[in-house]
Amino acid sequence: MNISNNNTTTEAGTDISPGMSTTDCCKKVNKGASKSNDNDGVCEVIGQLQYMSTDDNNISVCANCGKEGDNVNNICNKCKMVRYCNAACKKKHRSKHKKQCEKHIRIAAEQSAKLHDIELFKQPPPAEDCPICFLLLPTLDSGRIYMSCCGKVICSGCAFAPIYDNQGNKVDIEKQNECAFCRVVAPKSNKVSIERLTKRMEADDANAMHDIGMMYYQGIDGFPQDYTKALKLWHRAVEFGYSAAYNNIGYAYDHGQGVEVDEEKAVYYYELAAMGGDVHARHNLGTLEDNEDKFDRALKHYMIAVRGGESKSLDYIKDMYTNGDATKEDYTKALQAYQEYLGEIRSDQRDKAAAFSDVYPVATHESNRYY
Repeated sequence: MNISNNNTTTEAGTDISPGMSTTDCCKKVNKGASKSNDNDGVCEVIGQLQYMSTDDNNISVCANCGKEGDNVNNICNKCKMVRYCNAACKKKHRSKHKKQCEKHIRIAAEQSAKLHDIELFKQPPPAEDCPICFLLLPTLDSGRIYMSCCGKVICSGCAFAPIYDNQGNKVDIEKQNECAFCRVVAPKSNKVSIERLTKRMEADDANAMHDIGMMYYQGIDGFPQDYTKALKLWHRAVEFGYSAAYNNIGYAYDHGQGVEVDEEKAVYYYELAAMGGDVHARHNLGTLEDNEDKFDRALKHYMIAVRGGESKSLDYIKDMYTNGDATKEDYTKALQAYQEYLGEIRSDQRDKAAAFSDVYPVATHESNRYY
């Protein structure tokens, strides 16, 4: 199971990737979204059904005695679908209404689940483009860098592209170490990088909040390990639009890091992250469904993750095909989707950056790579 760590390689070269994966040993039970989320959805659907069941004259009728009037406004507390003129009528009618009440609740719950799945399995919004080359930013952290000087996330190709003067000559090494976007000189130490990152966080930069949260989570770069502070920063990052932090919050609930283990809350936050476009959360949801032998749902999650560049999901679809849980057509579509993703992110400059350093290696599908 993956924890989101997007944009966490700083320009000073500090890699704060958590390096954790429990996908292969994940045996959690997918209980869907949290109870509160389910209840909210059911209540919303009940409200819609109640609105649709109201006739044009909007005349309320007591389900027990048949009295009509505007004062017939004592509603069934459970299904919200029938009205009574007073509490006595409600109590008297309770046994007769029980089966109908349960039916209303069941229908509402089924409809709520359908509506939830429609939203859950929608293709999420596309990832951002690099603000310099305008190509899709790679999914892997090693292919993108957050610049704490200006708050931009740029691809590794643009970050490490050589700078030339008007005569076509490479400029001096000092110029080569400038930010590719704002041209501020890169920090010469990790301390300076952290200072810049802290200033960005204080300016309500969601990426900086997430990254410092990762430092607290791991206890690195001079930050003590503190899950509570990490969670607080991730919640703040979400408030400022960094939806990938939801996945980290879900991971914390999944593994009891800074909070009590709560599988329902874990799935709830994974779903929020996945619907926001985080492919790691989408893959996590797929593994949960896969472990419960809900292969149709797992395949849907994996396919969405593959379209977003999650190679692990491609491997899992391959395993499903090998085990007879997915068709050859499913695997073919996944391969095609992944190749389309690679075509969207690849460029000569990114390949050069990948070949320049072991941190961004060009390698086979199975090994670590920048894309």
